[in-house]
Amino acid sequence: MPVDTHQNFIAGEWVGGSDATVNRNPSDLKDVVGTYARASADQARDAIAAAVAAAPAWAAFNIQERATLLEKIGNAILAQKDELGKLLSREEGKTLPEGTGEVVRAAWIFKFFAGECLRIAGEKVASVRPGVEIEITREPVGVVGIITPWNFPIAIPAWKIAPALAYGNCVVFKPADLVPGCGWALAKIIADAGVPKGVFNLVMGRGSVVGEVILNDKRVNAITFTGSVETGRKVAATAVGRMAKVQLEMGGKNPLVVVDDADLAVAVNCAVQGAFFSTGQRCTASSRLIVTDKIHDKFVGAMVEKMKTLKTDNALKPGTDIGPVVDESQLKTDQDYIEIARKEGAKLAFGGERLNRESDGYYLAPALFTDTTNAMRISREEVFGPVASVIRVKDYDEALATANDTEFGLSAGICTTSLKYSSHFKRASQAGMVMVNLPTAGVDYHVPFGGRKGSSYGPREQGRYAVEFYTTVKTTYLQG
Repeated sequence: MPVDTHQNFIAGEWVGGSDATVNRNPSDLKDVVGTYARASADQARDAIAAAVAAAPAWAAFNIQERATLLEKIGNAILAQKDELGKLLSREEGKTLPEGTGEVVRAAWIFKFFAGECLRIAGEKVASVRPGVEIEITREPVGVVGIITPWNFPIAIPAWKIAPALAYGNCVVFKPADLVPGCGWALAKIIADAGVPKGVFNLVMGRGSVVGEVILNDKRVNAITFTGSVETGRKVAATAVGRMAKVQLEMGGKNPLVVVDDADLAVAVNCAVQGAFFSTGQRCTASSRLIVTDKIHDKFVGAMVEKMKTLKTDNALKPGTDIGPVVDESQLKTDQDYIEIARKEGAKLAFGGERLNRESDGYYLAPALFTDTTNAMRISREEVFGPVASVIRVKDYDEALATANDTEFGLSAGICTTSLKYSSHFKRASQAGMVMVNLPTAGVDYHVPFGGRKGSSYGPREQGRYAVEFYTTVKTTYLQG
């Protein structure tokens, strides 16, 4: 294993792995981001053992000291935002402004949960029995296994790790094998901040090795996972089977409804940002653009004109609007769905072709399909790339029905100038998050994140609602 390999962090020590993975830049395949050690199954078990050993002391740790530690981590992320933003863009393919923005968000998540350390509230209530007092308190669940995806390689780890630590849990963290760089950099900051031995552990590697250990080890009390629906269902079945607490964030097929009375410029901006920015590689992306009849043709025309101005290029280049697809496998998936849509009878209004740029990378022109129906695979299945379909509908009522006709329910949006439509859509949309005249992608860090149906399972993530997953409730009765 090369001497410059980035190592795992287990029981307060940096240790090598059973093998290593080479992390390459999807904007420039000649650019090696770094070499990262993959932990063995035994090392994953060692990390769990370290977390178990550290759990009692960390649960009883002084809350001010815990808050100070998380604040220190957040400040360190902010101090390194330019360096970390470049790293993120190199390994995942987001444009540099998007990469830096994600890093800043991660910092503020830690700073938010630093404050939450001091706000772990309980209740004191009267009993129906004379002379008896009741206290309701929250305690950490214990050891939390954290498994994160590749599309937000620092923000999603942050919004899982920060509350886990804030509420007194110990962590075993496995970042996506495709993008270990940001996970490692975050772990280095946490380690340098002085986290006690065993409280936080980083085990990089394959889901089939490291992930399986975390999922099946009975010492892991709770598992939080973000990733594919297929893997999420397996995680849920295994976790519930051994009575572990579980939280899942999975796919989306998010609708953006554009009603006849919409401001056209607002609607196009929402659609372009929601569907194509971050290369469409967001579970909250607007992949179904549901447009009422009278504004349909104007909307499609304006979309095509706007898409002509978008620059798809190296993520680090100034002026780039859309970076590359994350890897060859995802590029093939995107291309396969483009071909599937054509065979189903959809019309490719713009884009969809593989692009050549100065550097060899996974470049794909954003694709917009028209003449689609909600029954087509392109409208039912998550592509997870810069591909969107326009579905023409008669009116608002048909738009709402079409928007809700999906197995997913993460995010939904509407563009309208009508208070009647916006108010009704907020209530009737079967999604966990609703946007009015805003892109379906783009959320704040201090409020709940999550969906319904096949998109999410378990308590919400982020904000004060995170306490529901990372703590357990205890009711104590006292005889006076």
